Amino acid sequence: MRKKRQHILPGFGISLGFTTAYLSLFILLPLSMIVVKTSDLGWGRFIEIVTSDRIVAAYKLSFGTAFIAAIINAVFGFLLAWVLVRYQFPGKRIIDGLIDLPFALPTAVAGIALTSLYAKNGWIGKWLAELGIKAAFTPLGITIALTFIGLPFVVRMVQPVLHNIDKELEEAASSLGASKWRIFRKVIFPETVPALLTGFSLAFARGVGEYGSVVFISGNMPMKTEIAPLLIMTKLEQYDYAGATAIATVMLGISLLFLLLINVIQARSRRYEEEAS
Repeated sequence: MRKKRQHILPGFGISLGFTTAYLSLFILLPLSMIVVKTSDLGWGRFIEIVTSDRIVAAYKLSFGTAFIAAIINAVFGFLLAWVLVRYQFPGKRIIDGLIDLPFALPTAVAGIALTSLYAKNGWIGKWLAELGIKAAFTPLGITIALTFIGLPFVVRMVQPVLHNIDKELEEAASSLGASKWRIFRKVIFPETVPALLTGFSLAFARGVGEYGSVVFISGNMPMKTEIAPLLIMTKLEQYDYAGATAIATVMLGISLLFLLLINVIQARSRRYEEEAS
């Protein structure tokens, strides 16, 4: 009799069934309940809620500041990952460890610390005030907070890709007369684009739903510095669960469309790399 081949993990059927059950229980079912709860409002009431001036202003603020913060993190996160991979210097391990601090630090603590730092009498806020710049309790302060919590996503996605790039490709390009800028633009950067887009999308998604680190530094002024997650919390405190899920449904739909767009760009980028190679 032929011995049955042993596998460390179960077969495809069991693995797929477990994966489907896990995703359904912890992701699909909760998300579907948001839509089900929102359906209690009716289409007319739903449109009335999500298109009110206060909620539309909160949407613009949440998505706008999250997008700007994600762009900032994409630029400076890439530079930070580049420095950590390509250079050796004293304190490198300390800096590498500090990058993950926003993951471990409670968001409320981060919000209080940033507010104290960027307020008018704070260490940085007083210098900005002399320049006529107000950071705390403005959209700028929200962007700062979202940049703080989103930076690790970009760095940790780009860092291993930079580490795994074959340096022989750079040496070959250099031997053929390519400049450093051309090597970076044609050899290094295309390899990091999928990881950079993934880090950008993760930072954006985290920023859209962020609450704890933003609620203190934003000031929570309606039509000015009030974010969408705060409106959801306000609706819940008023026992308006349908209204809260209506706001969440729109945020969920916009986020899914944005992530779908990022995935399409990533797929086209990988296809371009495969054709070029």
